[in-house]
Amino acid sequence: MLFKQSSACGILLTTMMLLFSGADSHAADTRTLAERLGYKATDKILIVNGDDVGMCHSANMATIESLEKGAMRTATIMVPCPWFLEIADYAKAHPEKDFGIHLTHTSEWKHYRWGPVAPRDQVPGLVDTRGFLWPEIPDVYAHATAEQALMEGRAQIKRALAAGVDVTHLDSHMGTLQYNPEYMKSYLQLAVEFDLPVRMASQETLTRMGHPEIRQQFATKGIVSPDYFVFDELKNQKDGVKKFWLDVVKNVKAGVTELYIHAGLPNEELKAITGSWSTRAQEYEVFTHSDEMKQIIADQKIILIGYRPLRELQHKEREQAKAGR
Repeated sequence: MLFKQSSACGILLTTMMLLFSGADSHAADTRTLAERLGYKATDKILIVNGDDVGMCHSANMATIESLEKGAMRTATIMVPCPWFLEIADYAKAHPEKDFGIHLTHTSEWKHYRWGPVAPRDQVPGLVDTRGFLWPEIPDVYAHATAEQALMEGRAQIKRALAAGVDVTHLDSHMGTLQYNPEYMKSYLQLAVEFDLPVRMASQETLTRMGHPEIRQQFATKGIVSPDYFVFDELKNQKDGVKKFWLDVVKNVKAGVTELYIHAGLPNEELKAITGSWSTRAQEYEVFTHSDEMKQIIADQKIILIGYRPLRELQHKEREQAKAGR
């Protein structure tokens, strides 16, 4: 998620422009992202990403079912969480499935907590007095540093790779790496270091914030992101979870759009962890079992993909840039 608070946007965007100034240039390509991926410019391409995988057993089981039977084509893993090993084993046994890393610097639930992957003495500002990650983003900014966040993010990615996960992309749990300019630098440094595409705000959002040039700044650095990201729309779920998502998918634009859900089975485990269990269960249902959703996808001729094609495109274009072609 990006640009949650408008007061932080100007600082964040300015920092991002400074970050990318002087970056290695990539040859300009006037084709749309869809065309660069091998589709037509008029095609509607949708990435349904499942956030919070590895958080608990319920999230893992719901996500796996949605990946195998539903509209979900990719998911991002919370490496520090207790059920990481289960989803890592699944990812290793199913290399055709698409998994990114949900870079995790917070532990928000009251009775269900986790700590960092990096040694605590190397990231002391990231942990509270009980040794867990802080529950809220302001706590992280008040006690930690962007360098510690970078170290923890790197440790999470390396642990996933060591466990056999073929990491396809990055995003940030609760947006911790995206709401502070210094932490954004760490987020982007990880994307460049591991050569992975990232979740990013849409051109429409950036233009509304007065900085339409930012996506080109990212492209200059060689980082690929979807054209559109369903984020601003999330505050408009007045008519219920199912209708909201049916309407979103019904109105997908031409190009590449990402939306994210939190799939979970409505069991006692999930209910004990979070008050958002009902929303998570409804999102799991609508993107896994809803015939209405399946019909909309078919009627709109929507093409479902994961992040792996974006990663392959990013790698290919980086190699072409190096070769001077």
